Amino acid sequence: MAKFVFVTGGVVSALGKGIACASLGNLLKARGLKVILQKFDPYLNVDPGTMSPFQHGEVFVLEDGAECDLDLGHYERFTDINLSQINNLTSGRVYETILAKERKGEYLGRTVQVIPHVTDEIKRRIILPAKEHPDADVIITEIGGTVGDIESLPFLEAIRQFRLEQPREDTASMHLTLVPYIKAAGEIKTKPTQHSVRELRSIGIQPDFLVCRSEKPIGDDARRKIGLFCNLDVDHVFEACDVPSIYEVPLRLHAQNFDKLFCELLGLETEEPDLAEWERMVHAVLNPGGTVKIAIVGKYTELKDAYKSIIESFIHAGIPHHVGVEQVWIDSESLEADDVGDHQLAEIFEGIHGILVPGGFGDRGIPGKVNAIRYARENKVPFFGICLGLQCAMIEIGRDLVGLEKAGSAEFTPESPHPVIHLMEEQRGITNLGGTMRLGAYPCNLLPESRAAACYGELEISERHRHRYEVNNSYLKQFEEAGVVFSGLSPDGELVEILELPEHPFFVAVQFHPELKSRPGRPHPLFREFVAAAVAHQESTNRKSVDQAAN
Repeated sequence: MAKFVFVTGGVVSALGKGIACASLGNLLKARGLKVILQKFDPYLNVDPGTMSPFQHGEVFVLEDGAECDLDLGHYERFTDINLSQINNLTSGRVYETILAKERKGEYLGRTVQVIPHVTDEIKRRIILPAKEHPDADVIITEIGGTVGDIESLPFLEAIRQFRLEQPREDTASMHLTLVPYIKAAGEIKTKPTQHSVRELRSIGIQPDFLVCRSEKPIGDDARRKIGLFCNLDVDHVFEACDVPSIYEVPLRLHAQNFDKLFCELLGLETEEPDLAEWERMVHAVLNPGGTVKIAIVGKYTELKDAYKSIIESFIHAGIPHHVGVEQVWIDSESLEADDVGDHQLAEIFEGIHGILVPGGFGDRGIPGKVNAIRYARENKVPFFGICLGLQCAMIEIGRDLVGLEKAGSAEFTPESPHPVIHLMEEQRGITNLGGTMRLGAYPCNLLPESRAAACYGELEISERHRHRYEVNNSYLKQFEEAGVVFSGLSPDGELVEILELPEHPFFVAVQFHPELKSRPGRPHPLFREFVAAAVAHQESTNRKSVDQAAN
């Protein structure tokens, strides 16, 4: 039987439970253990697929098409393990399952209640990864939200029951909490942590480990005080200060014997982890030889978490080129005013070495994205389009190169005489929005001698998708005559996956989401080569500036 670790949070949300879980998974995997991570979210949505990016941030899509919380992206990036539907659970999914059973009469007339029916279903899902993967050593389960939230109570009660039912040495509890620094007083305060742990203990869960988030080092005295009031050995109180890179967190925790103490508590005999490669990666992230600027022209730029995987992919992509990627956020709506012309665009993109147009839904901000793509194409600025970015590229090229003046997408302009983007055939007639898009990993064949094939170094790839609309094949011939190369197609040749312009330093757009498969040790090929093109553009621009100054 696997060991089980439960991770909860207190005081405030967004403390970094996902990073703490991912870091523990990273360190235990480095010790040779097979680790599985899962996230339980208390909200009533069945999954985050229909939630606004402004509320929830990015929807992370797994290989099997599951739409999940963005923390699963951290899990995959830190452990380099592909997860699946069983690794994410919401209250909505729990109640959906229970009510379906109730309608079928499976409860034999019994009253359906939170205890035992809801808690039993949660416990079933806790242990499910261990049944699916009998060789798993450790299952790490993160509970979303904070202790004290009313919607979290069934999950916490399930954990309490589960720990009572399992041998003591087979489970551990980790609580993440805030130790705020009061600038006016010049000191940190432990009382919020004490209250948070007291709340957790009041429902029957005594944490075995505390991870204390703070802007400043908390010091040994504060750790002893926290341990005393929270009924913990001081060695089980860990400091988690702000760091320049999230990838530094496993190293900081390892230096405090974090993973060693977990293994001792759970009775796991392991070798010391070899973290040399991870240390080299972190050093490269923290010590780049230079910087390139990439403009991200999006419609959810007010909340950076909406593009979390893209942000991380750029960090990964900078490593092999010894550069840091500075992301310049541009609201696409700011580029669509009537007075935004070539001169204004030139000012906005001054000093930019690459332009990325990411995914999204709806018509808001589309003209601005099209303007950004036109600027990148006409001025030979490296361009990378993702999902909606490909569809906007089709619109821009259709209007300016193919001569389809009113080219558009059936999603935004259903009255367009030239719908170069239209609804996928299998999407027609679908009324439910949740979980019905083209989701998950699909194969793609690349055109030999294309830029895409050069980036990947192979001709058969697999990438993750999340979309309803696709390129309208009725227009392919016209686009090809205008110089567009459709370099990636589905195996049956029916779905355009990648388009590129060969007479351009880097103009590539894809229908899938490559950011979902990028890892710190394996930057995604398209992001890696896009950053390489941005570096080359920067060098070319600098040479021109020097030549102009000399003349």
